[in-house]
Amino acid sequence: MAAKENLSVKTDDQLATQLGELKREQFNLRFQSATNQLEKPSRVREVRRTIARIKTLQTQRASAASKA
Repeated sequence: MAAKENLSVKTDDQLATQLGELKREQFNLRFQSATNQLEKPSRVREVRRTIARIKTLQTQRASAASKA
């Protein structure tokens, strides 16, 4: 899976940027799905899971920073 690069090595800014891009893509995919123009239905799942991975990592980092 090409979209599953190692997120833990990215900086917080890079993660935030990628999260914004993925949310935009998710919106576009949802729009394509609603109009029955979706070419790769599996991409919806990949994007959703990558967004969840990024949010989880951001939460873990914030928790670690508040404890330190």
